[in-house]
Amino acid sequence: MGKTRSAPTLNDVAKAAGVSTATVSRCLNSPDRVIEATRQRVMQAVESLGYTPNFAARVMAAKRSFTIGAIIPTMDNAIFARGLQAFQDQLREDGYTLLVSSSAYDPEAEREQIRTLVARGADGLLLIGHARDAEIYEYLERHQVPSLVAWSYEPEAQRPSVGFSNADAMCELAQCVIAAGHRRIAMISGITEGNDRAQGRVEGVRRAMADSGLDANTLALVETDYEIEKGAEAFRRLMAFFPRPTAVMCGNDVLAAGALREAGRLGIRVPEQVSVTGFDDIELAEIVSPALTTVHVPHREMGRKAARELTAMVEGKSEGRSICIGTKVVNRCSLAEQPG
Repeated sequence: MGKTRSAPTLNDVAKAAGVSTATVSRCLNSPDRVIEATRQRVMQAVESLGYTPNFAARVMAAKRSFTIGAIIPTMDNAIFARGLQAFQDQLREDGYTLLVSSSAYDPEAEREQIRTLVARGADGLLLIGHARDAEIYEYLERHQVPSLVAWSYEPEAQRPSVGFSNADAMCELAQCVIAAGHRRIAMISGITEGNDRAQGRVEGVRRAMADSGLDANTLALVETDYEIEKGAEAFRRLMAFFPRPTAVMCGNDVLAAGALREAGRLGIRVPEQVSVTGFDDIELAEIVSPALTTVHVPHREMGRKAARELTAMVEGKSEGRSICIGTKVVNRCSLAEQPG
């Protein structure tokens, strides 16, 4: 029987590349500190030898796992895909690995996932929104695990956040709806209990109504899960109201797509008979008919900035800053002026 071939070592790579082991280590851990020609020579040696860095040794030396955990409410909704991809891309550039869990909007599931990620040695956690029990943050502080909130910006909150004001963004869109002459406004919202993003969007519509002299209590509101068919069901309910709303504002583009589908089933023309708006500006907003007037959220910018801030917190370079990401209203075809 032949000898078992041993795995290539750091020394093997250094010898093949004609450099020191310290240079190889810098190429793998801080490539920006090595000139391009040397880096290419080292990486060619790594590739040809099939060298794999000793992760356990790196963890012991740095006293970090170089792993970041993220817990998102759901994997069924595309609104998290863009931001999370950018978050992962930035983490990878910085030498970190991402572990993702989905809580299905269940606070107990999120609590369990937080504990699991901490137990597995996650250096930091990305959480979505601020609405959770204070004891969770106390638990993270006891275990010295930095956490950052995304998809929401609350400068008054104790927890740092990289995101946007859901209330301000939806208020701006509602102002456009009101400026188009709409007075009978309805809203299809996500479930607001335990979801500060949904709460903020409802608050934004009501604020715009009040600022325009409308009675915010007249907002016809249906809360439902973020699914196309749920949006369709909610729209059907709203169309049974008398007098019928002239504009239906939706908590996200998925709900708005459901509303558009149901409008077609009911023979209601959008935007001639009723206007429909969304939120997020995912790809779906452009391909539905009519294309959605919505709020554009720069998810990729948010993801990258969240990754940079969280790794800075993990590495002791930041105590945690809150960063506001700007949003904007995108006017397409689903919002029309209401005849006076």
